[in-house]
Amino acid sequence: MNKPSLGLRWTAYIVLIGGLLFMLVPFLQMLTTSLMKPGDELTLPPKLWPDPFEWNNYYKVWVEVNFVRYSMNSTFVTVLDMAGMVISCSLVAYGLAFFEFKGRGLIFLAMLGTMMLPSQVTMIPTYFIWKELDMLNTYYPLYLRSFLGGAFGIFLLHQFYKTLPRELYDAAWVDGANPWTIFYKIYLPLTKPAISALAVFTFISSWNSTLEPLIYLQDKKMYTLPLGLLFLRNEVENKTTMIMAGSVITIIPVLIVFLFAQKQFIQGVASSGLKG
Repeated sequence: MNKPSLGLRWTAYIVLIGGLLFMLVPFLQMLTTSLMKPGDELTLPPKLWPDPFEWNNYYKVWVEVNFVRYSMNSTFVTVLDMAGMVISCSLVAYGLAFFEFKGRGLIFLAMLGTMMLPSQVTMIPTYFIWKELDMLNTYYPLYLRSFLGGAFGIFLLHQFYKTLPRELYDAAWVDGANPWTIFYKIYLPLTKPAISALAVFTFISSWNSTLEPLIYLQDKKMYTLPLGLLFLRNEVENKTTMIMAGSVITIIPVLIVFLFAQKQFIQGVASSGLKG
């Protein structure tokens, strides 16, 4: 295959750099606004750089608005959500990929069909289920469902399992290993890229979730970060700088996780689509 010409490569670099700068502008504006004094963000001509840096915005949001508590709540919910999703999806995907039983294809298709249902369709029935279980204003609705599996996670891991050789399972079975041992010692280590991708997907979804905490949580002390950020406007009036500081606090963990896990994330997503 012929390499692209130098001009074409430079054109691609310029387009990519331009796209990167375009995507960074909103984040940089949010960051600089969070470090301005209240009112400086409304001056004309607009300030592009804080002078001086107002770090007190972060202190007020973190301590006085109690974002430290919201961060702990989000961490608790997100960790349990990730654990439940990884454990349940890896087990179900393993069973669907390697076990032969009647109705396996129908079950898999039915599971994929649930991915086509908008969340708004099941929102009200799900709410009444949790209400009948007396679990409103608790964290159970936010993570307990993950221990029952998720269609997207099962599909992602199932596709990855299908790329692995079946001969590994057969050889281990002949050597006397049971299905649990084969799963834990052979296939689970091989699926680390796909599991990492699922963990990142789950982390981002759970950490940024606003609608479900808004529906199920009434106690202010139980708010997660996105919900605390939503109601920050009611706590501080006409202080965009503090709202931007809260936004930076909320988004930093997502950036850190993605930066450190991007290699495994990309590898897992790419490998999961190699074989249908």
